[in-house]
Formats: sequence, structure tokens, C-alpha cells
Amino acid sequence: MRLHLAGCASLKEKRRRLKPLLARLHKEFNVAAAEVDLHDVWQSAEIAVVMVANHDPGHVHAELETIVRWLERHAAEFEVVDTQIELR
Repeated sequence: MRLHLAGCASLKEKRRRLKPLLARLHKEFNVAAAEVDLHDVWQSAEIAVVMVANHDPGHVHAELETIVRWLERHAAEFEVVDTQIELR
């Protein structure tokens, strides 16, 4: 997911805002989440959310879409700019 962090004025502030979000995604959905790109851009972040499951791919896809919708509703300080779901 590509996120926009409005009003973020430093990399330190960006990390301070991202860290609790990544931890909450892990806690709420039992997924791994990490910043994977745009490390040096103050107001943008690209994060990956990874789920490992032995369910059918449709179920995993639906769960990942649920995470995107949750983020749009519950993390108002982040704007979801783009998403991409990839199943392997």
C-alpha cells in the first residue's frame, strides 16, 4: 500500500507515526507489516502487509481487502493512495 502522511515534517515523525500503525495491523489481523519503500520521503510511505494461510486464495484476497478498508476507516492520519494485492 502506498500511503500519504499529511503534515509530516521529518523522517523521525514519519517513523513515529508508522510504527504504531504497523504494530496495530499485526495485532488486529495477525499479519506481518513493514515499510518497504520510500524510506527517505517524509510524507509518503509504502508498506507491505503479508499473510500466510492455507485457505483458498479467494479468502486470503478478501482478508487483504478488509485490511485496506480498515485502514481507510480507522487510520485517518494516513491516506491510502494506492494498493496492490498479489497472491503467490
